[in-house]
Amino acid sequence: MVYLCPPMKEKVHIDAVLGPVLLRKAPRSRRISIRIHPVKGVVVSMPPYVPYVVGIAFLESRREWAQAALQRMSARDTTLPEGESIESLRAAAKAELPSRLKVFADHYCFRYNRLTIKHNISNWGSCSTKGNINLNLNLMRVPVPLQDYVMLHELTHLHHPDHGPAFHAELERLLADHFSRHLEEEAFKAYLQPIGASRARYRITSVLEKALRTYRPL
Repeated sequence: MVYLCPPMKEKVHIDAVLGPVLLRKAPRSRRISIRIHPVKGVVVSMPPYVPYVVGIAFLESRREWAQAALQRMSARDTTLPEGESIESLRAAAKAELPSRLKVFADHYCFRYNRLTIKHNISNWGSCSTKGNINLNLNLMRVPVPLQDYVMLHELTHLHHPDHGPAFHAELERLLADHFSRHLEEEAFKAYLQPIGASRARYRITSVLEKALRTYRPL
């Protein structure tokens, strides 16, 4: 007999200081904890039996720590390319990302409501329950495969609002198809060997997420 862990339950809490915070009820959690994730931003994990309000209270008690952690994460990579500014990144993002997101959505049959280009240090993108997608203008500072990963990640949330097994399975399938179309491009070749060597269950997702951690929103 195979025993499966119950899926994680998640919801997004909007903190006045930190912005969107992911509250996650994880079956294997034994206590409440906070961590800073390169894609998801601030994540509060808690045992399944703990009410969300308790998790929010814990977050509020550690808000200063979380804010400082976000600032430290940002400070690890604070150099803009010569001649670029936040406003130039914003202009580039608005000129390029909407059309590319639409191509992905049309190709993989996703329907989103609205796209907004934002500047924040807590996450690379987000997807609301209303089908609105936010993308960080700092995506223009990372390689194209990682930009694509974030966009496909947020589109997948249109079908799966949490980060459960169904979400990861669909995202991995989309990434595998996308990479198969770009195997000869130098930007994608850099990730092929790490993906092939990975032993993670979701190999492509794992490798791209690890690579994204080396970049920080400004």
